[in-house]
Amino acid sequence: MSTPILELRDIDVFYGPIQALKKVNLHIRQGETVSLIGANGAGKSTLLMSIFGQPRAAAGQILYKGEDISKRSSHYIASNGIAQSPEGRRVFPDMTVEENLLMGTIPIGMDHAEEDRDRMFHLFPRLKERRNQRAMTMSGGEQQMLAIGRALMSRPKILLLDEPSLGLAPIVVKHIFQTLRDLAKSGMTIFLVEQNANHALKLSDRAYVMVNGEIRMTGSGQELLNNAEVRNAYLGGH
Repeated sequence: MSTPILELRDIDVFYGPIQALKKVNLHIRQGETVSLIGANGAGKSTLLMSIFGQPRAAAGQILYKGEDISKRSSHYIASNGIAQSPEGRRVFPDMTVEENLLMGTIPIGMDHAEEDRDRMFHLFPRLKERRNQRAMTMSGGEQQMLAIGRALMSRPKILLLDEPSLGLAPIVVKHIFQTLRDLAKSGMTIFLVEQNANHALKLSDRAYVMVNGEIRMTGSGQELLNNAEVRNAYLGGH
């Protein structure tokens, strides 16, 4: 087995006196798509943000390509190959689509900006149509495409996605997940935090289930799809 590209070992995270993550262990190997599912408030987004040190892990190690990055700056982490598409998209509302994409190059510089922008336009044709439009005037689905495109502009080794389907119409969700499937087939390593367990598990090689800040279950995407406990809790019993 190859060494994981990303590994969390016994991670504890606190918000003041409240412990949000408790002894979390998980790993992701190069080229894998791994998802983290769980109820709202389970600690999934906290885990994703803690990889970037916001909030910092109070205990444990976050290893990226073997290096402990748990005390490193967010800029260091981003410039070394980890990119995040955050919950709520957080595009720059007054900037155009093209300007938003170019903001994604900040961690690595502009050497490949034109080439990568054209790649994003190929991946998301809607962004090319809207390239001179301000982000605030776009639909939620278009903004989600933009947030993913912006993250990919830093040429990441691993892409972190926080709730990419949140608040989107089913047809848009289907399109977003097809794009993620295409990225996975191209070799991109993906770590996906998602409430839509059905879509997430179908996409994933492996998955973890989080309950109250703890990892309670792990297995292949298919194993968890077939698990009665997971089906009842997160898939409406189907």
